[in-house]
Amino acid sequence: MLDPSDEAAIRAAGLGITNLVARATARADELAHHEIRAGVAPLRRLVRRWQPTAVAFLGISTYRIAFDAPRASVGAAPDFEAAAAWVLPNPSGLNAHYQQPDLTAAYSKLRMAAVG
Repeated sequence: MLDPSDEAAIRAAGLGITNLVARATARADELAHHEIRAGVAPLRRLVRRWQPTAVAFLGISTYRIAFDAPRASVGAAPDFEAAAAWVLPNPSGLNAHYQQPDLTAAYSKLRMAAVG
């Protein structure tokens, strides 16, 4: 299992981890809509720089706000800076809508699409 502090191992695995908003909160609803939207432009620059084949957004509500996509759901989303994009449920224990089997199924679909 990788930890965000394992930056070298994460990069070696072809992965990256970042946030739309660079401050910790206990709950996503503690973030202002303008904070979420302000994170999109820096993320675009980051994705253009590293050119990943896929980008996963964790948190349906946050994705909906960031991209003004009120009907977005879990699964494939419009490409993001030439990378395939996916919206996934936030794995936080506070997310009562998705239990472990549902999270595993959603994340497995992304894995299958990304690696075949």
